[in-house]
Amino acid sequence: MSRELAVLRVDPLANPEPLIRRVYAYVAYRIGDGPDAEDITSETFERALRYKKSYDSGKGEPVAWLIGIARRCIEGRPPTLEISSEQLEAVDHRDLEDDALRRIALSSAVGRLEERDRELIALRYGADLTARQIAELQGSKTNAVEVALHRSLARLRIHFEGEEPGVRKSRVQQ
Repeated sequence: MSRELAVLRVDPLANPEPLIRRVYAYVAYRIGDGPDAEDITSETFERALRYKKSYDSGKGEPVAWLIGIARRCIEGRPPTLEISSEQLEAVDHRDLEDDALRRIALSSAVGRLEERDRELIALRYGADLTARQIAELQGSKTNAVEVALHRSLARLRIHFEGEEPGVRKSRVQQ
């Protein structure tokens, strides 16, 4: 075992930079990019520091442990649907119309999925976890996660293709 891995086994936060990026990506995928995602990411790491001794390397990698904390932080916050004027002003309306319509259609399609499907897609594509890491996090088998992801993406594709007919569709990536 390399020295870096040995340090990670003892201290899950020994190399926080890549962990911060992955947790933020997961949170932003779940609730949207911006200050709320930053707040939840900060809260996640505050809790991780507070409960660092409870980390058990035998149960999974540090990123899976942190994603579990982030998930609880997200669940504990009331949902918000506010869009600030700064966010609206930052958009370049001339070049982004098709992209914006596609994102709205995809967001709407994701929103119509069951919670389990949304969670799997957020873990896989938001947090960039592998099926094995998701299985560790959820306490299930890797094959079961792969099958569930495949089915979740199929359901997403069905919802996405049923969106506005005027929006040029792009294929949902696997």
